[in-house]
Amino acid sequence: MGADVRKDYETLVRDGVVGLKGAFSRDFAEAMREDMMSAFWDAIQRPGGAVGRGPRRWYVEIVPEMFGGFAELCAHPWVTAMCEATLGPDYRIVEIGFDTPFQGAMNQPWHRDFPAPPETWRDRRITSLAFNLTGVDVTPDMGPFEVAPGTQWDDGRAWPHEMFPPEETWPRYADRAQKKYPAMGDISCRSALTIHRGTAHPSPIARPVMVLGVDAPGAGHDALHDLMVTKPYRDALPPIVRDHLVCRVVDRLTPVTQKHGIEGLVSGAP
Repeated sequence: MGADVRKDYETLVRDGVVGLKGAFSRDFAEAMREDMMSAFWDAIQRPGGAVGRGPRRWYVEIVPEMFGGFAELCAHPWVTAMCEATLGPDYRIVEIGFDTPFQGAMNQPWHRDFPAPPETWRDRRITSLAFNLTGVDVTPDMGPFEVAPGTQWDDGRAWPHEMFPPEETWPRYADRAQKKYPAMGDISCRSALTIHRGTAHPSPIARPVMVLGVDAPGAGHDALHDLMVTKPYRDALPPIVRDHLVCRVVDRLTPVTQKHGIEGLVSGAP
């Protein structure tokens, strides 16, 4: 484990989430925001292009070639070090997409993004990571991300879909909850099993956030996604990215049909 991320790794294990301020320039974040919004307006016009994550909130998976900063993100020293420290040297990049709440988005129910495997609830080992980068400076009226630190270890096998804590347990998560207000250029790293939610978004400004999903070998979340690249693009990637990317190599890119719907988020919280 690299000494430069030891403290951040310890925070991740304890809290299920850790961040790095100023990892990228504001110019990088602005270009990323433009890529996300262009991809959103393309995706929302075709069936299966975007999946609802609650009222006025969507998730869009993209192909790496739609995000000009993909290689820079995946090769960032903090990203690679956190992946190696948490998931091992053979970590697998399996997802690139973004979540976008708009004005009128509601509180989501507390949830995790997929069921916890035995390696996590039994062995207390994190087998997947989600890196998040905001496209805007987040303010209190922009539906900030809310997370309950330490809850990545919760069992959850008896919950609906093994992802949604029963409503009577929500006060526990509310008591632990932290709202996050990242600025453009900041990045966070979390276990997608740490209980979290998006919050109500009255602002007229959308809050797109990029999501990079990374697995330990055998975690299996690549089945939820459909990364594809063309051969010239793949060949031009730096080895630190190319060697970890799990994707189809195609002659021609086709629109992504979203696979990772989360049924319990569609209607928002009660």
